[in-house]
Amino acid sequence: MADDPSRQTVSAVLDRAAASYIDAEALVDGEVRLTFAELRAAAENAARALAGTGVRPGDRVALCAPNSHHWVIAALGALRAGAALVPINTRFTAAETLDVLQRSGARAFIVEGEFLGRDRLAELQGADLPPVVVRLPASWVGSDVDLPEIAPDQLSDILYTSGTTGRSKGAMSAHRQSLGVASAWAACGELSAADRYLIVNPFFHSFGYKAGILVCLLTGATMVPQPVFDVVETMRLIERERITVLPGPPTIFQSMLDHPDRGSFDLSSLRLAVTGGAVVPVALVERMQSELSFSTVLTAYGLTEAVVATMCRPDDSPETVAHTCGRAAAGFELRLGEQDEVLLRGPNVMLGYLDDPAATAAAVDADGWLHTGDVGRIDESGCLSITDRLKDMYICGGFNVYPAEVEQALARLPGVAESAVVGAFDSRLGEVGVAHVVTLPGFELTESGVIEFCRSRLANYKVPRAVEFLPALPRNAGGKVLKNLLRKENA
Repeated sequence: MADDPSRQTVSAVLDRAAASYIDAEALVDGEVRLTFAELRAAAENAARALAGTGVRPGDRVALCAPNSHHWVIAALGALRAGAALVPINTRFTAAETLDVLQRSGARAFIVEGEFLGRDRLAELQGADLPPVVVRLPASWVGSDVDLPEIAPDQLSDILYTSGTTGRSKGAMSAHRQSLGVASAWAACGELSAADRYLIVNPFFHSFGYKAGILVCLLTGATMVPQPVFDVVETMRLIERERITVLPGPPTIFQSMLDHPDRGSFDLSSLRLAVTGGAVVPVALVERMQSELSFSTVLTAYGLTEAVVATMCRPDDSPETVAHTCGRAAAGFELRLGEQDEVLLRGPNVMLGYLDDPAATAAAVDADGWLHTGDVGRIDESGCLSITDRLKDMYICGGFNVYPAEVEQALARLPGVAESAVVGAFDSRLGEVGVAHVVTLPGFELTESGVIEFCRSRLANYKVPRAVEFLPALPRNAGGKVLKNLLRKENA
């Protein structure tokens, strides 16, 4: 990234890409093919259209849509208008979406029409929505307004992440921070304008947005969005678009390796995979290199509050890649605190949680160290391994699940006296939820009934896949539920 601080904004990076790569393909989405110059023009038009509706610098623009050129243009347009982007998880229920809209104070809400059999805007009918609502796909008609100057320290995005209390928190980043982590990720992966990047990771997640879209803008790589992972479609896109870069959770690569039709696709263009968020066996790394043509497989560790904290390097061994998350990256300092909790400090630690100074102070101490809630160890070469989670969070299909949020939903089910949710190993998704439920006297609950109740209130990846009914939850002398015992039962 340029040394000139005034150019450390997303819009400046887009301007530079349009000037540097001009006619090179910036984005391929089905029949839509945009050069960097065309992408810049589309984003500018969207920015002027949003400004014409009253969106001003500092406003928040919420965006709920699947991976597509529509998402990219809307997001870059919002940022060019000086707004802060608030990506919303497309798996969220209407209640979860409305919560983010209201607490972020969004001025505008950009939402896809129908996706995965749901019309998210129709689900919100009658709710108190932001003043400006844009349904995608949109015909952006730019108004004749002046667009603002944007500063590197200006708020760029607010990414909501659940907390152990079950209440989501909006992690805020400045332009320079979002670009800083993207630049570090790109450097570790050695990305260039010769790369073609299939982005399966959702754009609403920092992995898809910052380690995806922003990385491509910084390096001139071509972005190829895929709205939903489908193994056959993924392999078809790799062959058709000569994809070189494919990050994602281990389940993506395992699905490709195990697919009976893999041999009928030409996957030889692949060179870089970046994975993490679950256990990565050494054998999987070796198979990815020998059977999927990847010359480089990297693992990384991050969280919404820091995005890219550690990352392996291209010359690391398969054992290092499988057993560690690599060394500190993106200017982060790394150390272990009490109970071997992973602590991070550096210029790319979030600005704080939106409207939540107490949670911010609890997460980032007076010396600037971010307390991650993860337990780890650091080897003699400085590589980090995550060994446990203080916060009980588990990862299902690449998505973080916070048991407290699921337990709060279960508490609303008549007949549930108490519950405890833990993650259990799953060969496809990494981990899935198992709910341990104690019923009230006189009530009879079924596993299917409990799961269906959760499905009506929670995003699919948060819904427990199994339910076990217990007469009582195991507790220690202080009354705390012993989730470690529940995990052993499900091991």
